[in-house]
Amino acid sequence: MAKISILVADDHALVREGIIAILRLHGDLEVAAEAADGKEAIQKAAKHKPDIVLMDIAMPGLGGLEATMEIKKNHPGIKVLVLSQYDDKEYVNRLLKAGVSGYILKHAVGTDLIAAIRAVARGESYLYPSITSSVIDDYLHKRDANLEDPYERLTDREKQVLKLIAEGHAHKEIASLLDISAKTVIAHYTNAQEKLDIHNRAELIKFALRRGIIK
Repeated sequence: MAKISILVADDHALVREGIIAILRLHGDLEVAAEAADGKEAIQKAAKHKPDIVLMDIAMPGLGGLEATMEIKKNHPGIKVLVLSQYDDKEYVNRLLKAGVSGYILKHAVGTDLIAAIRAVARGESYLYPSITSSVIDDYLHKRDANLEDPYERLTDREKQVLKLIAEGHAHKEIASLLDISAKTVIAHYTNAQEKLDIHNRAELIKFALRRGIIK
């Protein structure tokens, strides 16, 4: 039977080594590659075509959310399982909308991680129990559910640019991270500002913090 190939993306080398050590204890799993940031995760996903990307979110430069958007856009068949320390509802919902197949917290035990990987490989979705109740509660009690959310009118690229600018990255740096021109970065940012009715960086940062786009 074919093994489940996995790309492990986390900016902490010790965490990557620990995860890989756990994965190698199971004969049906194999580590295809590892990545230390979002940009490398995109490159390694394109090169190795793993079944699953085990994705950390808080990574320097291009984060896990932006990398997930890019991977799902270019390789829709690759599944993404988030392994994160964050269980904030807005954060989880944003990643689910980006197309992740599962979300598990870093304090989960190894057996939970293996169960999550196997479930996602079977085509199922997996949410860590504490996250499941939070997401369901948010869905059932969301106010103004019928009103359009301006943030959801943004394209994936506009969301990527918005987050990176809110984090303080310069236009040229963002252009390098996303492999686009600085002129295109400015165009995406301008479009996002218009859609959200945001007029300066201070307003952007307040919006990003309120929505959980940045921590």
